[in-house]
Amino acid sequence: MENNETPTFRLIDSPWLWGLMFSFMALVGLGLIRPKFDVRQSQIEGRFIGRRQSSVERWRRQSGLEEIDLADSAVDPSTVKPRRIVPLWTLASAATVSICGCGYMLYHEWRKKESSG
Repeated sequence: MENNETPTFRLIDSPWLWGLMFSFMALVGLGLIRPKFDVRQSQIEGRFIGRRQSSVERWRRQSGLEEIDLADSAVDPSTVKPRRIVPLWTLASAATVSICGCGYMLYHEWRKKESSG
């Protein structure tokens, strides 16, 4: 007994659907973690900047140059507008591009299957 039916297109079998779903969930997740990300990222970047400045000061001392008092250049983080080295919008943009690409490819695949079947 032969099965002459062509297999039907199931949306759930498409890798583009899963890419679309995971990208969308990533975008939702980024929106949910934004407040915690800002706090944590400011701490990480503050430590990075402090280590970099102390490294420069150590190099200056070893080279025999005039010392710089790091306390003079310190800034209260609560008075400065937060500008991140790694902003969250870069990840959100990547997720949005992925959503658009996966959505387009899923639509294109669906239209191709509909026209052939």
